[in-house]
Amino acid sequence: MVSHESRDARRRDLFSLSSRRRFLAASGTGLLGMPGNFAVQPALSAETESSGAPGTAKATIMIVLAGGASHIDTWDMKPKAPAEIRGEFQPIETSAPGVRLCEHLPMTARHAHRLAVVNSVDGTDPTNSHLGYYYHLTGHKLDPRTIIVPAERRQQRDDWPFIGSVVSAKLPQRGALPNAISYPWSPDGPADLRAGQFAGRLGIEHDPLCLLGKVEEPLKFQAPSLVLKGGQSARSLLHRRSLLAELDQSRRELEQHRETRIWQRHQDRAFSLLSSAATTSAFDLTREPEELRERYGQTINGMGLLLARRLVEAKVPFVTLYWMPDRARAKKLKCASAGGWDTHGNNFQCLREMLLPEFDRCFSALLEDLVDRGLLDSTLVLVTSEMGRKPKIGDPRSGGFSGAGRDHWTYCLTDLLAGGGIQGGQTYGTSDKHGGYPADRRVTPSDIARTVYHTMGIHDLSAIDSQDRPYNLQEDGRPLLELL
Repeated sequence: MVSHESRDARRRDLFSLSSRRRFLAASGTGLLGMPGNFAVQPALSAETESSGAPGTAKATIMIVLAGGASHIDTWDMKPKAPAEIRGEFQPIETSAPGVRLCEHLPMTARHAHRLAVVNSVDGTDPTNSHLGYYYHLTGHKLDPRTIIVPAERRQQRDDWPFIGSVVSAKLPQRGALPNAISYPWSPDGPADLRAGQFAGRLGIEHDPLCLLGKVEEPLKFQAPSLVLKGGQSARSLLHRRSLLAELDQSRRELEQHRETRIWQRHQDRAFSLLSSAATTSAFDLTREPEELRERYGQTINGMGLLLARRLVEAKVPFVTLYWMPDRARAKKLKCASAGGWDTHGNNFQCLREMLLPEFDRCFSALLEDLVDRGLLDSTLVLVTSEMGRKPKIGDPRSGGFSGAGRDHWTYCLTDLLAGGGIQGGQTYGTSDKHGGYPADRRVTPSDIARTVYHTMGIHDLSAIDSQDRPYNLQEDGRPLLELL
């Protein structure tokens, strides 16, 4: 005989599935960029969400150099190492004494007095693969027992939340837009969205709003969940909301359940965004002067960083840019990286002729723009990746030493921080003489996560799980107070 409790639990599970389907059908909005198999989880209590003293940073812009940027060819160069380690590039002096960067980053070098260069990040992943992104996006190591397919891992319902989702949950909403917005690096479409980019156990209501863009249309960013299809008008949108209410009668019967209330808030947010003039305005890059767009470089990544500045002005506290690859250009340059930072082959040409110039231009433009608008002191800018690159040149998959590539290397990499109370003009920590492992003042992605939270005034990291049990969102790590 089935108990009343079992029947109620099953009914709630069925409701979650059927409610999701009705919402998709009636609103045409999707789930704000959420993967279809994402499970509902409870949100933080109102008391927990409002805690935390005010911090210096009101916003964070997180730039993820997707693929694994070569730290040894950019910010942690080893000019005295053997040729098979140091590579082809030379370091140059910068605006900060003692801070040296790659010769192909001249514009960034002029802003080194604003940068804290953390050269001792240990992001060790048991697979030494792209699964390293989970550690850097959440501040938590990936449990190897959850990996079913080698070097592949999608979102799971009890994953640790993305750093931006924690910020979203802990800070009150200040504007019309969600607290976290991401431009997901998904070369194979929404199915390629990866674990660590979402709210996980915090619940879908704290998922970032995900935008998509195309290399061919750099001025056009869209949230697939916020597009009115088939020429819909605002009036027809309201009609659809009325239809949703009619279809969702069963929701009223279960209103006492927390999952139901979460879905209602999720639906309300979608409709609010769809009908808001502020949404349209924030994403309209044509409102920016042509000269400024040129300064950023009118590429998908340049315009992405310009959009990030606009979103900060629109009071979005956490904005993430995942570097979008230019596959066509990479093919011409014979990059074994699909246009991203995963430079298994032809590392130096790809960095010199494509990746570094584009990054140098748009990153330096972002810093200048934030300074000119008086926003840098209140905006933390973080540059990270899922790994560095192997110090010794020569990946067997691209012909060994003659292929001029660098393999995966999660054991050491560099993070850049600027603004938001960070003291610029400094290098924090060192790697060994070959850039293989941290040698001094070792830092983990957990420390970086705690530093983000600290600068944003988030000190209470408590949460409640699905069984109403308290837990800590980030027990590991410590804020790098020496950077402040």
